[in-house]
Amino acid sequence: MPITEILSHNAEMFGQDISLIEINPGLQEKSNITWREYELIETNPAKEYRQEMTWREFDDKANRVANLLLSRNIKKGDKVSILLMNCLEWLPIYFGILKTGAIAVPLNFRYTAEEIKYCLKLSETKALIFGPEFIGRLETICELIPNVKTLFFTGENCPFFAESYDRLAKNCSSEAPHIKLTDEDDSAIYFSSGTTGFPKAILHTHGSLMSACYTENKHHGQKREDNFLCIPPLYHTGAKMHWFGSLLVGSKAVLLRGVKPEWILKAVSEEKATIVWLLVPWAQDILDAIERGDVKLEDYELAQWRLMHIGAQPVPPSLIHRWKKYFPEHLYDTNYGLSESIGPGCVHLGTENIHKVGAIGKPGFNWEIMITDESGCPVTQGMVGELAVKGPGVMKCYYNDPEATAAVLKDGWLFTGDVARMDEDGFIYLVDRKKDVIISGGENLYPVQIEDFLRRHETIKDVAVIGLPDQRLGEIAAAIIELKPGYKCTEEEIRAFCSSMPRYKRPRRIFFDEVPRNPTGKIEKPRLRDKYCGTSLVSAQIES
Repeated sequence: MPITEILSHNAEMFGQDISLIEINPGLQEKSNITWREYELIETNPAKEYRQEMTWREFDDKANRVANLLLSRNIKKGDKVSILLMNCLEWLPIYFGILKTGAIAVPLNFRYTAEEIKYCLKLSETKALIFGPEFIGRLETICELIPNVKTLFFTGENCPFFAESYDRLAKNCSSEAPHIKLTDEDDSAIYFSSGTTGFPKAILHTHGSLMSACYTENKHHGQKREDNFLCIPPLYHTGAKMHWFGSLLVGSKAVLLRGVKPEWILKAVSEEKATIVWLLVPWAQDILDAIERGDVKLEDYELAQWRLMHIGAQPVPPSLIHRWKKYFPEHLYDTNYGLSESIGPGCVHLGTENIHKVGAIGKPGFNWEIMITDESGCPVTQGMVGELAVKGPGVMKCYYNDPEATAAVLKDGWLFTGDVARMDEDGFIYLVDRKKDVIISGGENLYPVQIEDFLRRHETIKDVAVIGLPDQRLGEIAAAIIELKPGYKCTEEEIRAFCSSMPRYKRPRRIFFDEVPRNPTGKIEKPRLRDKYCGTSLVSAQIES
């Protein structure tokens, strides 16, 4: 059954009930907010503090989107990209694309213009729906993406190179299009990347999306009376696939645009949220604010909050022990997953296994796991090897990249590139990553991209970027820079040079040193990690 049928069912059964709520807390504070790294971006001043949508309105909007796209000759199998901040329109647009039989292609809102162009070309996108935050980036590339025939802009003051989505969609029919869909049909492309730079396009089917619904609901038991507080960006499989468990039973969700501790607690309190998914930095910020006295738990109604779960990066056991000190009644869970496995849930700790904090868990609902040696054969229990997963949410392929697909998909198994071990009770622990991806606050940083950027500086001879442990973010990016003979440069100059990079990609520690390479020319990053991971670190503060 395609996931669009769940939305139609909810509209029929619970039409007048609230499905989605969007909260913009910065508007209520009437402050000019500059969003920090892990917040979402400056709030649109035209928006209201709180908006909501019923299930009937949700489905009607999705149908209007579908009929608009069909009127522009978007057909089954075509690609339609979404480049939006979290907002009330995001999910109706996503479902509208799916209802046409087209393939939804969510884009990371932190992408540079060059990355946007690359992803639009790789995915063979025919239409793009974007918001006001991206006008500048798209204006520089709109003539360089000939495959994108249609650009729809949602917001006021439509730019010259696009058409008004808001004006056109409201005049389209709210009747559902009659496009036959099956579980085998392609549904969505999500982007991921290894250490080699630009992202790979991960193709999933409608069956994958449905598997996420069932897995998530089985793990966390969402019921109609639950309310899911969604903070992470919707382009990410983690946020949306957790929400799919709520979609399955028709329970509502809140989209919170901001991550200040007081905003999260206020949203939980006022909206009576029962389930909250956090990243490690956000959980740490809440605990820090409590311990500083910046927030007082007695000021909020939190008794209904039953589940706090964390994903996207390894979770320090000390964080959970500290959390339980202030929230002893909370159920806690963590999930492991990849975009290639339709997000979180292929490995799952389980709320009953808090005694195993530190593990990522056991196979998720409908999933199998295997830890393998270099030849792909299972290792003995307790031995370290590469984690492979198998289940209904495994991607179909890397789109237009059969070589990369063959490297990770073997006999139905997805080889994750993560090194893990299984304990005597069958719980999986991550040991390391085969790749050099740095996971900082739940976001993947790709060292090669940062290295290539830094090498443009006239004084730099060589550079290596590695991850260093950080109490708050999990890891931070550190750049080891080797200067050209006779040249001088300061840390301040490097930081100024990096100011044109997206903020979350900028190295947070800078060292001037020789960059070691082996006889074949590869950077010896293990040596650098051994040398610098012992460096005394103060938890990195996100620049504002």
